[in-house]
Amino acid sequence: MNALSTGLSRRGFVKATLSAGGGLALGFHLPALAAADGPWAGAADGAEINAWLVIAADDTVTIRVAQSDMGQGVFTSMPMIVAEELECDWQHVRAEFASANRSLREDRVYQRMGTGGSNAVRISRPYLQQAGASARERLIAAAADEWGVAPETCHASASRVVHEPSGRSKRYGELAAAAAAVELEAEPAIRKPGEYKLLGTSVPKLDVPAKVDGSAVYGIDVRVPDMVYATVAACPVWEGRLSSVDAEPARKLRGVIDVLEFEDAVVVVADSFWRAKQGLDALDPQWDLGEHADASTEAFLERFRKALDDKGVVAKENGDAYDALEGAAKVVEADYSAPYLAHLALEPVNCTVHIQEDRVDVWTGSQNPESVLSVAAEVSGRPAEQVHVHSCFLGGGFGRRSRPDFVARAVAVAARVDRPVQVIWTREEDTRTGHYRPLAAFRFRAGLDAEGTPVALVNRSSTHSILAGLRPEAVADGLDQSSLSWLADSPYAIANLSVEHHLQRTHVPVWFWRAVGATQNAFAIESFIDELALAADMCPWQFRRQLLGSRPDMIPVLDAAAEQAGWDRSLPAGRGHGIALVEGFGSICAQVADVSVSRDGKVTVNRVVTALDCGNTVNPQTIEQQVQSSIVYGLSAALWGKVEINGGRARHGNFDRHRVLKMAEAPRMETHLVLAGGDKWGGVGEPAVPPVVPAVCNAIFAATGKRIRDLPLADQDLSWS
Repeated sequence: MNALSTGLSRRGFVKATLSAGGGLALGFHLPALAAADGPWAGAADGAEINAWLVIAADDTVTIRVAQSDMGQGVFTSMPMIVAEELECDWQHVRAEFASANRSLREDRVYQRMGTGGSNAVRISRPYLQQAGASARERLIAAAADEWGVAPETCHASASRVVHEPSGRSKRYGELAAAAAAVELEAEPAIRKPGEYKLLGTSVPKLDVPAKVDGSAVYGIDVRVPDMVYATVAACPVWEGRLSSVDAEPARKLRGVIDVLEFEDAVVVVADSFWRAKQGLDALDPQWDLGEHADASTEAFLERFRKALDDKGVVAKENGDAYDALEGAAKVVEADYSAPYLAHLALEPVNCTVHIQEDRVDVWTGSQNPESVLSVAAEVSGRPAEQVHVHSCFLGGGFGRRSRPDFVARAVAVAARVDRPVQVIWTREEDTRTGHYRPLAAFRFRAGLDAEGTPVALVNRSSTHSILAGLRPEAVADGLDQSSLSWLADSPYAIANLSVEHHLQRTHVPVWFWRAVGATQNAFAIESFIDELALAADMCPWQFRRQLLGSRPDMIPVLDAAAEQAGWDRSLPAGRGHGIALVEGFGSICAQVADVSVSRDGKVTVNRVVTALDCGNTVNPQTIEQQVQSSIVYGLSAALWGKVEINGGRARHGNFDRHRVLKMAEAPRMETHLVLAGGDKWGGVGEPAVPPVVPAVCNAIFAATGKRIRDLPLADQDLSWS
């Protein structure tokens, strides 16, 4: 049977099969699927104590989440932070996404709604704790007023306010309405690490039941009355234009409603996505490919490497590296490169838009609802206050969904369709015409003294600037700090240092990729540090330790990874250990990879041991999951990741060419927290991505004697004898 003819959605299919199989479907509150009287139709009932939380008569606490959940767990961690201070029964907690429209109207009441840079916990925590503490004190004040007692004689616990002297108590649900009217004279102090009760404990994610039973709403699941579908074909060469298209072959097909021409794309609208796609396939658009029709990765890389012959803009300088190189007992030189990489989110990019006379509704999974609102207002020409963004779960973000270009296109389509329209990019279309992690080239020259101690390092990098297209003023000095992560801020103590940077531009659009510049940079410099250890005839672990004199906080993390991995254990031929250390997003991460390479060059990553210092934890279970996710993401890129540009366009479009790690190929993964505590709160969504690539490459060298200086590994001959 053709599934399209049944009218059964993915969500409905999962729920139906669970019922048929005797499964248990658990209820869970999610954003409304259809536009009703307001953007939060179906939202929590009860008394709003503050913008962050609502308490219902049955003691249910609904906590609003301003960040986007793309699997990293903020739909649980953000409520945990509020609940820590609220003293509510966690079993009564549920979550819903906060409204970007409300935040706009109420002077950014949710403070920040963008999700990226592993910032959710470390930036939001203080004011989320404050929201919970404030609500708790209002509940206590309401109870004290009703009983005619001093608030300080009462306390809150397990969703009740208790007056110990009299033994009286009241549930939060009974007090919520009165508490909403309470005004505190001063905000209460919030708890510090060491005082927490809920934070630091492993709590199952609130959204897991919904993702198991199929009720979780992703952008691609959205259905609204009278909705139509659209899909896009943009010029395959960026900066090219649409010359012409004969729309008749598509218009003749069943279900096709319209064919829309844009300056750089053609869009087919139909009564189903499949029919829109069939209509698009029937077209033969003629493109003006422009001046970049002959561009290629090979030519780009040649240009990037040629730039390394000259001194770049100095990002960091200590002593006189060039003079020290002249006097070094041994000089080590190496060039590295890293390819363009696609984001490869599992859920294809999509956006649903309904433009009406007095409002614009947008449903999508985005990493920044505020930017969605802003772009939708700009493209539709409506006041921002009339735009309502309905946040959905993201089937992967990785930085791609922080850029609202797809929203702009969807709003432009909706403006010409005059009906609710869901615009879906095929995976091939988004991959081939999307935005990538930058191409990069590196050159290192280091000098060692007679004892093998590094005395000089010249580090040149040549890469795109993401910030140049986002905030040109940020690169006015010729430096892009996001491109210099773990190059300019490397902790290794080398007396004479010159870190230099060459900004490049091609017609290929680049954007933030999970862990941004640290990914390609860590591969290069952490591999080169291993080369220096070899030249110094030292163990790579101990060599790093020796260079961390100014960063004693990093040594316990490095040691934990090596010791837990059994670094000194002897391994058979063709098997090796590799180590790498990276600091980013406020956290220190060290990894050891255990890798086997068969004689014919097949790579098997057996085990990856991670040591992480993020200072403090909200949910240790989520941290472990994030580290595992990072390892799989980084390994997939290291083994197979590459976007090849030829004829001005990307040649790889789907998972057949962009391979990702399969479950059977995943290594054994261990995570060890080495927490500094105190006031340190580091991110965990990205720090474990950068070190896994050099750790694996260094392990391959240990196993085979072959040094990896260019990625991906699939392009390298790793056979040995």
